[in-house]
Amino acid sequence: MRDRGGTSTSNRPGAVRRAASNDPALRALTRLPLTTVYVLLLTAMAWWLAGQSRAGRARFVRHNSSNVHHMEVGKWWTLFTSGLVVDGVPAWAGIVAVAVVVGLAEWRWGAARTAVVFLLGHLGATLLTEGAMWVMLSTGIPGALSRARDVGISYGLVATGGFLLALGPARLGRYGLPALAVLLAVAWALDQELADAGHLIALGIGVLASRSPWLRRPRTA
Repeated sequence: MRDRGGTSTSNRPGAVRRAASNDPALRALTRLPLTTVYVLLLTAMAWWLAGQSRAGRARFVRHNSSNVHHMEVGKWWTLFTSGLVVDGVPAWAGIVAVAVVVGLAEWRWGAARTAVVFLLGHLGATLLTEGAMWVMLSTGIPGALSRARDVGISYGLVATGGFLLALGPARLGRYGLPALAVLLAVAWALDQELADAGHLIALGIGVLASRSPWLRRPRTA
């Protein structure tokens, strides 16, 4: 079949595939759809927040924090929207970290498995830390906050990083995992923040996920 200009249209999909295979950038984009979409979302969110006033940014973060108060009033969607905000580090640094860590995982294990690991870390560590906060509030332990600021990509990132280290070369796992665990433990000891404990939980989730036969199976194409 030909279009009005006389160009054959029947082989266009094949031509697109050949062009993608010949262009490293296109090949990376087609092989890393999850990383590409997530990086674009984080970049768009960072750009939008940069254009807001300080009060506007604080209000947005407050309304999208996955804290005890929002869980109690049924705003469960904050579990997901909180992962669209880079917090605690410069936005560019967080986005680069996502591109590298999530990209490496997706390249080897595919989008579905990488998304599962990331979400297990993000959701699991958030629910466990906020559950601990709820217990502290219920029992009157000092320092607990029902409306704590809780946004960021770090739980999912740490879980994915732990997954990568656990399934990487033996020497990398042998030394990399303990080193990361010690670094996170020191941060928790110094800051005494529940979020730092969440990073250790996320690391444990990533390592446990690496034991799953389905999650550890490399992509076939």
